[in-house]
Amino acid sequence: MRTPAVARRTRTLQLGVPAALLGTLSAGIAATPASADAVSSPIERLQSTPTRIAPTEAPPAVYTVRPGDTISSIANRFGLRTVEVLAWNGLSWRSVIYPGQTLSLAGASAPSPAPAPVQAAPTATHTVVAGETVFGIAQKHGTSVDAVLAANGLDRSSVIYPGQQLALSGASAPSAAPPASPAQTAAPVPTATGGQAHAVAAGDTLFAIAKKYGTTVAQLLALNGLGSGAIIYPGQSLTVAPAPAPAPTPAPAAATPPPQLFANLDAEQAANASLIIRVGRELGAPDRAIAIALATAMVESNMRNLSWGDRDSLGLFQQRPSMGWGSPEQAVDADRSTRVFFGGSSDPNGQASRGLFDISGWESMSFTDAAQAVQISAYPDRYGQWETQAHQWLGVHG
Repeated sequence: MRTPAVARRTRTLQLGVPAALLGTLSAGIAATPASADAVSSPIERLQSTPTRIAPTEAPPAVYTVRPGDTISSIANRFGLRTVEVLAWNGLSWRSVIYPGQTLSLAGASAPSPAPAPVQAAPTATHTVVAGETVFGIAQKHGTSVDAVLAANGLDRSSVIYPGQQLALSGASAPSAAPPASPAQTAAPVPTATGGQAHAVAAGDTLFAIAKKYGTTVAQLLALNGLGSGAIIYPGQSLTVAPAPAPAPTPAPAAATPPPQLFANLDAEQAANASLIIRVGRELGAPDRAIAIALATAMVESNMRNLSWGDRDSLGLFQQRPSMGWGSPEQAVDADRSTRVFFGGSSDPNGQASRGLFDISGWESMSFTDAAQAVQISAYPDRYGQWETQAHQWLGVHG
């Protein structure tokens, strides 16, 4: 009989697997997108009253990411909204965080204590520790980001790591006058309007900067030698296109609609469009809000309730469970995910996510800006391209 030996091996496996690994495996299984069969069966929607999660501890000004952290879990721990944490750190719903990364949890004022260490005498080299950035190291030693990058043969897309030795050969010159360094750092901000350079502040995004200077994200990336996945950080200096002569009158440029796209919906797409319109009518949404939802679904999923997507994005609106939009099963519930997109007092997620009706002044925003405020997409210009078609769908399927 081999039964006792099998039992001993089973006990050995049970005792030998660390609890942390079992937790990781169970979390991975829970996050697996629902299969096609699971999507086809109706999923019961949550009917509980929306509540805000009470913070387990007071939020610090700066938080260092730990293994296993997500933006959603960090926001829930400190009673914050996921979208606020994203905005404060210039991140999108599709951004990836990593252990050792520092996140601001108090808006743009958090990094102000950094100038104090400038008075310390600079050293020839600096050993990188977990959580440090090139910007922070440059401030600490009274030099600039560009000087540190040049001294080490790096560029703005380079990644530094704990234990790395960075040369600080250019740090000695500015150390003689430490009080002047903070003043020069803050100076570009008020002169940015119509200028050649922009000093990145906490919460800035490439899209917002491009819009401020009347240019495009693609031009900013090209001017600064950045890739499409580049991350900007507070204190970074970005080259911007010279402001055109009619910059003080942006109204004519805003009046020009983006090129419009059109498509005939098949049976599956038409059913999803009808569902979005029905839910919008039930919630009392105006026609423009429903058209924004239709255009968003077309951009995000081609108007299909997908059980897959970029990273863990799922459903009609490609909502991410890891960012607080609900469980994977809830994200592929087309009726529920539509209600989450509209948000407001009837949002099944409560205040864990931010829908269209939760955005102050969305009614006066442009079509594209209103959709982008909910989705925080890397390609915000695409929503406005479906504006005309979305209103036509509303008339046909409503």
